Amino acid sequence: MDERMRAVPRPWTDSPIGRTAALTAVALFGVLTLLVVTSPKALLNVDASVTGALHAYAITHTGFTRAMQAVSDIGSGVTWWIVLAGVSAWLAWNRRARLSLFVIATGVGGSLINALIKSAVNRARPTFPDPVSLAAGRSFPSGHTQSAVVGCGILLIVFLPRVIPAVRIGVVAAAAIVVGLIGFSRVALGVHYPSDVVGGVLVGLAWLYVMATAFQVGPPPLTGQSITLSTIEAEGNGWMLFAALVASGGSCPSSLAAL
Repeated sequence: MDERMRAVPRPWTDSPIGRTAALTAVALFGVLTLLVVTSPKALLNVDASVTGALHAYAITHTGFTRAMQAVSDIGSGVTWWIVLAGVSAWLAWNRRARLSLFVIATGVGGSLINALIKSAVNRARPTFPDPVSLAAGRSFPSGHTQSAVVGCGILLIVFLPRVIPAVRIGVVAAAAIVVGLIGFSRVALGVHYPSDVVGGVLVGLAWLYVMATAFQVGPPPLTGQSITLSTIEAEGNGWMLFAALVASGGSCPSSLAAL
C-alpha cells in the first residue's frame, strides 16, 4: 500500500457535515432565543407542562430527587473546571501547548458566552411554592448543559484519537448520555425549562465548533477516511499530520518526513 494513501482521520471541523451541523446549531439557537424572548403561548405551555410534571413527581419521590441532585452536582461548573484544568496541565506537560490552550480557552470562553447570553435574554427561572432545589442567576441557556456539551466535546477531541475505531461510537454515545442526564436533571429539579436545556446544547455545540476550527483540532471520524498526503500539503492542516502519525503508530512514514 502506497504510504501517500495511508488512511488519515479527518477532523469533523474540516468536513461539510461538521460545518453544516454547526451552522444548523447557530440557526436553531437564534430561532429558539427569539421564541424565548417573545414568549409565544405554545413554548410557554410546553415548558410549563414538562417542568410542572417533573416537579410533581420529584416532590413525591425523594430517591429520584436525590439522584437528580447528585447528577446535577457532578455536572457542575466546579467539576468541569477541575477536569479541564487537569487535562490542560497534562497536555502542557506532554508539550501539546496548542491543544492545552484550546482546552482552557474553550472552557473559559464558553462560560463567558453563557453569562453574556443569560444577561441579554434575562429569563427568570421556574418558580414553585415547594421547590426541591434552588439555583441563582438567570435561566436561558442552561449553564450546566452547555458546560457538559463543551466539556464532553473537549474530552472527545483530546482523547478520541487514542481510542480504537471499534469503540468510538460507544464513547461518543456515552458522552451524549452524560449530556442528556445532566440536562434532564436540571429540568427535573425545577431550576430550568426544557427550552433552556435545548439552548445550552445548541450554543455549546456552536461554540465548540468555533474553537475547534480556530485551533484546528478535532477528533477523528467514527469510521476511517482516506486523505492523501497532497491534501495535507494543500490544506496546511497540522491536525492531519498529527493524525497521520497516530494512524501510523507514532512512526513517521518517509512520505511524511519531508513535511
